Amino acid sequence: MTPRLTAEVLVSALRKRIGAAGGFATIVHKGDATSGAILVLAHHNGRNPVALERQMGLDGGYAMAVSGPQSPENIAEIEEYAERRRARDPDLWVVEANVADAERFAAETIAGG
Repeated sequence: MTPRLTAEVLVSALRKRIGAAGGFATIVHKGDATSGAILVLAHHNGRNPVALERQMGLDGGYAMAVSGPQSPENIAEIEEYAERRRARDPDLWVVEANVADAERFAAETIAGG
């Protein structure tokens, strides 16, 4: 079995990379430090939100997949989705990222980990 980075390490790395790029990332909900699922609410200048979730592919590797409602005009829908996911999975990490190309940062940092 190949060793994996913990959810806490991946979230910390994502926050540091986004900060270094001039963006901002905050932990909305802290999940299980070792193996919690990770949901990223990605924004750019508070607009065009998208929910991304780390998911395992058929090849055993990870990828970031679009998850939940995708209504750029209604941030409240995506935030409500995150709350529903968190209610069903208390181990879930919810990270809000506000940076240009947040999807790329999430894919490179979290899915690559």
